[in-house]
Amino acid sequence: MNTRDDCRLSPKSATYGLFVFTLIALGVSAIRPHDYFTWFLEVAPVLIGLPILIVTRRSFPLTPLLYQLLFLHSLVLVLGGHYTYANVPLGEWVKDWFQLSRNHYDRLGHLFQGFVPAVLVREILLRRSPLKEGKWLFFLTTCVCLAFSAFYELIEFTTVLLSGDKADDFLGTQGDTWDTQKDMLLALVGSITSQGFLNRKHANQLKVLGSPLNS
Repeated sequence: MNTRDDCRLSPKSATYGLFVFTLIALGVSAIRPHDYFTWFLEVAPVLIGLPILIVTRRSFPLTPLLYQLLFLHSLVLVLGGHYTYANVPLGEWVKDWFQLSRNHYDRLGHLFQGFVPAVLVREILLRRSPLKEGKWLFFLTTCVCLAFSAFYELIEFTTVLLSGDKADDFLGTQGDTWDTQKDMLLALVGSITSQGFLNRKHANQLKVLGSPLNS
């Protein structure tokens, strides 16, 4: 069996395992959440993304690194959905330890909003566009991540306009006037950090996957 076949077959059970664990985490988070409206809004990316990943796992398998990152991101989202980002216990513990003025779990969420999509965008561009490794790939990947973060803030804004006070927990500004700008900045930092630390590992996995880059 050649290297390409090895890569496609060996991580299959691990990938299925991540799908199963994501479903379990999603189900657990749906048990008596803070409120179901906020829960649905927060976990919507998982509800949309997981079926897409399952359907495309054969026609467009992703690298193990990307599947793992998407799984971690889903955990961040479902945890925030269960408690609301302003009330996640982990953020409360950090708040108490460092005597902070607010729960910063949402900052972690927005850091992930840039860190994980950067690998996803990079993988799609390398496999389905003429772009090659280099400055333009880095620049465009960063731009897409920042644009997505801004788009998500617009979704939050629109949801609040349509739902009123019901969406306050989804907005989660916790009284910070500059919350939106800080969220986008963290997504930007996450995308740059992700590319800086994971590019080499990601490139190696793409080669082992056997996907012809730039095809």
